Amino acid sequence: MKAFELKELIGPEGLVLTTKHPEPEAGPGEVKIKVHATSLNFRDLLVASGRYPIGNKSSIIPLSDGAGEVVAVGAGVSRFKIGDRVAGTFFQAWNGGAISAESTALALGGSADGMLAEYVVLPEQGVIHTPGHLTYEEAATLPCAGVTAWNAVVENGRVRAGETVLLLGTGGVSLFALQFAKLHGAHVIIASSSDEKLARAKALGADTLINYRTTPDWEQEVVKATGGRGVDIVVEVGGGGTLERSIKAVRVGGMIAVIGVVAGVGQIDPRTIIARAIRLQGIYVGSGELFAAMNRAVAETALKPVIGRTFVFEEAKQAYDYQASGAHFGKIVVKVGS
Repeated sequence: MKAFELKELIGPEGLVLTTKHPEPEAGPGEVKIKVHATSLNFRDLLVASGRYPIGNKSSIIPLSDGAGEVVAVGAGVSRFKIGDRVAGTFFQAWNGGAISAESTALALGGSADGMLAEYVVLPEQGVIHTPGHLTYEEAATLPCAGVTAWNAVVENGRVRAGETVLLLGTGGVSLFALQFAKLHGAHVIIASSSDEKLARAKALGADTLINYRTTPDWEQEVVKATGGRGVDIVVEVGGGGTLERSIKAVRVGGMIAVIGVVAGVGQIDPRTIIARAIRLQGIYVGSGELFAAMNRAVAETALKPVIGRTFVFEEAKQAYDYQASGAHFGKIVVKVGS
């Protein structure tokens, strides 16, 4: 079968397309999936460049996110049948409950082979039905960015109608967070370097728009927009490069969901966090139970993920380059099959 493998952790250049990768077969308790679409996350750039742990592997099939149809089931599988439309869960062993080292030890596209292949075989517990109104391309955007945003805004943020949520950028996590926050009646402030992207975010429901290139002290604008109070929740995807400003933008007793390191790492003085009783909550995707809860909301509201650009399978390297450019609005998808 066709598959991409990371032979060297030197960036997208390390991707190698092979047409002779052994096609996997479903064993007891396993599900074989014909992959129709995959999607990229910032984490995939880290994996490709050797900045994300994958264990002692000489090569790996990348990408955590993918959706397709069940083409075979092994003995003992009860939740799936041939023809079901499904996706893999990011963490193959985290079905529910509290996060632990054990539950996060097996992650697709990292410590386990991922979805950038024609066929994959996953344990039944690591597979989930996708909402019926979504295409394969749309369903492929959910496992990492969608679940992460749901975990940040709904599960940990406990967002309520009338509260204010601050989002940084217009990548996959931020736009899912925008959609989920609006589903719950929140006011959304979004910061981006592009007026064109801000206009598109407004069309999705964003209420207050801030261009952080033309407004370098954007955290001050956030505070002004909330009448001096600060926001209830920050979805912090920038990391050390933006965290200090996010701390200034959140209200006393508010929460910052710390998710990414797109803007790099840094050092933070903890005194403001202590004095203002700010909660910093690390968000590491989420469990299968969270994925299922999110899917119910997506299905009930007929929510459609935002896809910025779609590449064909052989253009996987170009998809990586486009992710790295930061030019995308929403998710980047790679179609694998028809």
